[in-house]
Amino acid sequence: MKHLTIIVPEGQNNLESIVGPYNIFTRANEHWKGSGRKPLFKIELAGISKEVDFYDDLFSVKPQTDISAIPKTDLIIIPSLNHNYREAVKGNQELIDWIAKQYKEGAEVASICTGAFLLASSGLLDGKSCSTHWSVADNFRSMFPKVDLQTDKLITDEKGIYTNGGAYSFLNLMVYLVEKYYDRQTAIFCSKVFQIEMDRQNQSAFIIFKGQKMHEDEIVKEAQDYIESNVQKKISIKQLASRFAVSRRQFDRRFIEATGNTPFEYLQRVKVEAAKKLLEAGRKTVSEAMYEVGYSDASAFRKVFKEVTSLSPVEYRNRYNKEAAV
Repeated sequence: MKHLTIIVPEGQNNLESIVGPYNIFTRANEHWKGSGRKPLFKIELAGISKEVDFYDDLFSVKPQTDISAIPKTDLIIIPSLNHNYREAVKGNQELIDWIAKQYKEGAEVASICTGAFLLASSGLLDGKSCSTHWSVADNFRSMFPKVDLQTDKLITDEKGIYTNGGAYSFLNLMVYLVEKYYDRQTAIFCSKVFQIEMDRQNQSAFIIFKGQKMHEDEIVKEAQDYIESNVQKKISIKQLASRFAVSRRQFDRRFIEATGNTPFEYLQRVKVEAAKKLLEAGRKTVSEAMYEVGYSDASAFRKVFKEVTSLSPVEYRNRYNKEAAV
C-alpha cells in the first residue's frame, strides 16, 4: 500500500485544502475497494505539532502523526497557506526540509494554491514551472525568481511535482491526481460524487489583471499609468516610448524587466480587463465593449480576448453577465 501524507503546516489558516484532499482520496480508496481491489493509499495527516488552530481558534486540526515518524512516503500534499505564506515559510523550516528529503528519496509532491510558497522554499521548484493563486503572483516572482511561474495554468505537472492555481481549483488537482494514481474511471466517479468539473486546463478566465507595479522603474510606472488612464485610445508603443524620451528597444527591455510583459502585451491585458468589466455589467454588447477599449477590428479583438481569458467575448459575457445568461 502506498502512503499519502497531507501535511498540516504551522501558522496557516486554510482548512478546506486539508479536508478536501482527505475526503476525495478516502472516497477514491472506498471506490477502489468496492471494485474488489485493496485501498491504494494509507492516508495520514502529519505535522510538527499535536494541534494546529484555524480561523482564530474556531477550528483545530490534530495531525495523526509527526513527520519524524514517517521515514518514507509516496505522495505529499501541501495545503494552501492563504495570505499567511510569508509567516508560514518562516515557521515551517522543519517541514520544508522534510519535503525536500522525501522528494529526493522518490516521493511526489503536490502543492495547493499558496502552498506553492512552502514548496518553492525547499528549492524543488527552481527551474520548473509552477502555478499558484493569480493574486499573489507578483510576490511569488519576487521571492522565487528561479521558478517559472505560470498563473494562467490550472495545474502543472513536472518531474513528480504538481502545483495548482487558486482557491477551490485544488479540487481539480485532486481529481487529476486520482486519475494519475488510480484510473480514469475512479477519477470520473470522484468528479461526479463531489461535482467537480473534470479536465479544466487553466484559470485565465478568473484572473483580474492589476499590472505588476512592484518595481522601481519610474518611467515604466508612468507608462503603465498612461496606458491604464487611456484605455479607450489606440496607443502606439513607438509613440509611447518617444513620450518618455527612450528608444523603442530600450523601452521594451525596461518594460519586460519591470513587469514581465512587453509594452504591447501589457496594453492588450489592460484593454481586455476593461472589456471584461464592461461585459460583466449592464447591457453592453461585445461590439460596444470592443469600441470602448479602443478596438475597431472584431477579429483581432476576439483573438486577443481569447488568448488572455481562454474564452471568446461572447462566452465570457454569457458566463458572467446575469442579464445575458437570462
